[in-house]
Amino acid sequence: MSEKLKQEIEKSVALLKQGKILLYPTDTIWGIGCDATNTKAVEKVFRLKDRHKHKSMIVLLDSADKLSLYVDKVPQIAYDLIENAASPITIVYSNAKNLSKKLIASDGSIAIRVVKDDYCLEVIKKLGHPLVSTSANISDEPAPQTFNQIADIIKERVDYVVDIHRSRIRNIRPSTIIKLEETGTFSILRL
Repeated sequence: MSEKLKQEIEKSVALLKQGKILLYPTDTIWGIGCDATNTKAVEKVFRLKDRHKHKSMIVLLDSADKLSLYVDKVPQIAYDLIENAASPITIVYSNAKNLSKKLIASDGSIAIRVVKDDYCLEVIKKLGHPLVSTSANISDEPAPQTFNQIADIIKERVDYVVDIHRSRIRNIRPSTIIKLEETGTFSILRL
């Protein structure tokens, strides 16, 4: 791990612990995020994006082993889906817990993605909490695919813009989203 990456991880964790909002690279596209257990920070993200309060956001975790901390009953198939996914996969689970209530949908569900990206993994591990991840755009505008496509208003409104991977160009889309029932049946919400 480079010294620059280590510095950005440390700075990000310190700011997240203070309830700050970051613009940061994820395992898919650039995202806006905060500590997923900090309701005041979550509310700031909703305001920044001008996002309707009933539209939920994704939560990032560093390990599938931690799913049971945030979901009441994790169907066994979830672990298989996460382990065998060829590209990033977000799973919507029923009966969320231990997260900001502002993130939990009215039906009690939460969308969680286990990340493999070095920056995200280390930040989540050191923070000790999952991260909120929502696309780096104002609601209803297209999600930017690269750092340079992110609107200046977003860059100005976050508390910190992470200074790594800004020139990275990848042919990657937002994650696939699957709704997983406690019975193990699932449906695809976004490919």
